[in-house]
Amino acid sequence: MDPKKIAFISLMGALANVLFLISYHIGPITHGVALDLSLLTVFIAALYGGPAIGFITGLFAGIFPGIYFGPLGTGSWLGLIGLPIGKAITGLTAGLLYKGLGVDQRHSKSALTVPLILVSYIPECIYTIAYFVSLLPYFIGGGGIGILTFVLPKAWAEIIFMGFFMAALVGNHGFSTFIANFFAGYKTRSKS
Repeated sequence: MDPKKIAFISLMGALANVLFLISYHIGPITHGVALDLSLLTVFIAALYGGPAIGFITGLFAGIFPGIYFGPLGTGSWLGLIGLPIGKAITGLTAGLLYKGLGVDQRHSKSALTVPLILVSYIPECIYTIAYFVSLLPYFIGGGGIGILTFVLPKAWAEIIFMGFFMAALVGNHGFSTFIANFFAGYKTRSKS
């Protein structure tokens, strides 16, 4: 992987962790449940950089949430592993859908981005259910359906917000051109 892509992934991963820290401290909901807007940069990476960049950014974006909800929360070591995997699944799915459906080539890409973001979270939602209902009780002894009554509505509210936010970003010509030139600039230089 070229240095520009590594720098982009590092920047998006770091920004994701900063967004997590801010939202975590601004929006605690209950013990072990708080706002988490770290997926926002994962969506940026996935939609503009593709599925591989979305996946890797998701792994990095899950570091602080994994620490806070893992060893510092109720998830122990499993949270440190499980949360980055969930975010990576969303990055991969969003990138695959966005590129596979050619949303970036359509005139109505802003309108299509909202449902795409919602659909791209479904695999992580299923993974989250399995994490709390199967993995956490088996390996750690906590979790269960009770915590899901807080986690899932919060997560879907965040995803809806991020869907509209991403629609605004995708529809913003200046932002889209900046990010597109970042990746196009590499392709142009690598051919020379």
